[in-house]
Amino acid sequence: MCIESIVLMLLACTVGMSTSVMKTEPILLVHGGAGDIPDERVPTKMAGMRKSVLVGFQVLKAGGSAIDAVEAAIKVMEDDEAFNAGYGSVLNTDGEVEMDACVMLGNLSAGAVSIVRDIQHPISLARLVMEKTPHVMFAGAGANRFAREQGVPFVAPGSLVSESAKRSLEMFKKNQAEHLTETGHTKPPGPLKDVKNPGDVGTVGAVAIDINGNMAAGTSTGGLNGKMVGRVSDTSMIGSGTYCDEDVGAVSTTGHGDTIAKACLAHSIIKEMEHGKSAQDAASHCLEKMTNRLKHTAGAIVLSKEGDVGIYFTSKRMGWAYQKGNKIHSGVNHDHVVTEEV
Repeated sequence: MCIESIVLMLLACTVGMSTSVMKTEPILLVHGGAGDIPDERVPTKMAGMRKSVLVGFQVLKAGGSAIDAVEAAIKVMEDDEAFNAGYGSVLNTDGEVEMDACVMLGNLSAGAVSIVRDIQHPISLARLVMEKTPHVMFAGAGANRFAREQGVPFVAPGSLVSESAKRSLEMFKKNQAEHLTETGHTKPPGPLKDVKNPGDVGTVGAVAIDINGNMAAGTSTGGLNGKMVGRVSDTSMIGSGTYCDEDVGAVSTTGHGDTIAKACLAHSIIKEMEHGKSAQDAASHCLEKMTNRLKHTAGAIVLSKEGDVGIYFTSKRMGWAYQKGNKIHSGVNHDHVVTEEV
């Protein structure tokens, strides 16, 4: 055998070994909303996030893509009344569910929907926008028309309105009326900034990296409790609620959406990472800066291309969970983390 043939064989073996060694360890990280989450809702949120992570990570474990895992994980939370997304979404001033969602891949492909009604899984519709159209976002009647054209199943009008969402809206309107009486103002066109909002518990989202190193991020929400009809949330705004760049990392945010939108929070975190900050440091820096300047709170889950996890929130609580290997880590407070093997 000639020397050239031996060299080629050695190179082939080396490439094969390198490809095997370079497989990425998959990670899935989810959040279940940030805000003043009441104690009685913590157990159901924790259980829902655990289920979300288990379902999504199973996709990664089987060799599935990051976007498949993100979509699967978010769909679990969209079906769970404990979360402000899909069934369980908070209501607008007319007592209706209007939802937003967004997905983004590491190659900067993205899709979003806003003000959609009577669709069980807005996150799946956002993915269809990304994969089936040359556009990035559809809203309102156009989004619902696109859903019908794609054969997306609809649910009966009003069936996404949960009992907890009804109670939250009633409490908010009561708080608003009391505030108006105390201040002597007439009824405003929409929510008042200083009124306690019992449904203000944030959005859901997920970020993932698969065995091939591909990344994805997704976010889904029912928006702000008592919002004006037709309000668009940060969730559907690429760079605010969601951002993913395979050269840097993936982010999904939750919290006071109008503030998140003003800060372009998800993209700001990515830019800080691009300039050398870790996932955790970038999240904490951008969230503290946003809250200090705009006086509202939020949270973010962050995953770097190297697999580093960042979790930070300026709100009272944020539900989050992630799986790496055979361990799930979860929590709602800064000082308490639950770790379990699965």
